[in-house]
Amino acid sequence: MKDLRGNSRRFGGAMILLSGDFRQTLPVIPKSIAADEINACLKSSFLWWHVKKLKLTTNMRVALQNDPSAAEFSRQLLALGNGHILIDVLTGLISFPANFCEFTSSKEELITKVFPSIEINYNNLDWMSERAILAAKNKDVDSLNFTIQSKIAGELPSYKSVDSTTDENEAVNYPTEFLNSLDVPGTPPHNLQVKVGSIIIMLRNLNHPKLCNGT
Repeated sequence: MKDLRGNSRRFGGAMILLSGDFRQTLPVIPKSIAADEINACLKSSFLWWHVKKLKLTTNMRVALQNDPSAAEFSRQLLALGNGHILIDVLTGLISFPANFCEFTSSKEELITKVFPSIEINYNNLDWMSERAILAAKNKDVDSLNFTIQSKIAGELPSYKSVDSTTDENEAVNYPTEFLNSLDVPGTPPHNLQVKVGSIIIMLRNLNHPKLCNGT
């Protein structure tokens, strides 16, 4: 940048805008420990001392929806992230505020809390669009999806991906069992099982602008 702009200042005097939450977007370093990720973060760079920090002050989702409970939940999340929640000196753990969340003892109880009477309400799109269960691992997502769909009436058909090669000579290198075992992020599983009435989130544009990502 210095050479291109003929300027000896950092980045050739150009303004570089970086956005994001450093508490959520640490760099990913294979086979590293937490300290390695923190050391590789922009805030650990000598350039950080030359960065001017700008902060957003209005939660647009809360402002547009005018939801007092969402505003309170947003404040609680910020307090949690900023370390403002008291820590128990005996256990070293924090205690969530009473109205912050509800704990469940099993996956079945979690499903019942989030999707009560789903066998009746699954046709109500407004009701379905207001609730979701997030999981960290794909195997938990698959397990939850199977359990929830079993509560919906109707047959559970299977839609399987193409699991053969176009070149017969490559069949030895890519056996069917191997192709079926692939679970690539951002793509459906080999054996996709969905009932009529199930919610499907589109991952790839198929017919834009009618069918768009995230719908």
